[in-house]
Amino acid sequence: MTLRLMLAGATGAVGRAVLAQALADRRVGEVVALTRRPLLAAEKLINVVVDFDNLPEQAPWWAVDAVICTLGTTRRAAGSNEKFAAVDRDLPLCIARRARAAGATRFALNSSLGADAGSGNFYLRTKGEAEDAIRELGYPGYAIVRPSLIDADRTESRPGERLALTFARALGSAIPRRWRAVTPEAIACALLEAALAPSPGSRVIESESLHEPPAACR
Repeated sequence: MTLRLMLAGATGAVGRAVLAQALADRRVGEVVALTRRPLLAAEKLINVVVDFDNLPEQAPWWAVDAVICTLGTTRRAAGSNEKFAAVDRDLPLCIARRARAAGATRFALNSSLGADAGSGNFYLRTKGEAEDAIRELGYPGYAIVRPSLIDADRTESRPGERLALTFARALGSAIPRRWRAVTPEAIACALLEAALAPSPGSRVIESESLHEPPAACR
């Protein structure tokens, strides 16, 4: 049996890794990628160019088996707390709600280490609020992946992240596993394996476990 998978966030570092792995995975029959701009054509890829600010409540492409969401921005890029929350909390929830209404049974969310709806940190609180809100939609299979710093060469400017990554790469294994930088490929594998798991259920995958990838990702 092959599944129809929706991917939101296919142009980001983690999203690109998810897309590559999903297209190569025989368990995936089709990948419905929601993007603001067109992707290069590929076998099994259905690219739906959308206005994320005005997603339709009903469309045939919402009918998928599973969803992976890797959407995310920074407070600096967004320009305000409200706009950041719109991308990192409200948009994933909107996608999750519409796909669930169309029959999706599995949802995998790329979140953040330390995400907590009760946190005093706005970033971590917003991430935690997104986790909790999607969990309440009642997906039979719901997975949250909480990576630490992502070891990726970004196209956009993230000076703080770049500085932290420089130190993380230099210190390597001297950093406790929970706080070590994680590759996009490792995060992508965890998301994909959770979304395609034969036995759905609710799970939280913390950053330290991303350094021990499933056999399918080795």
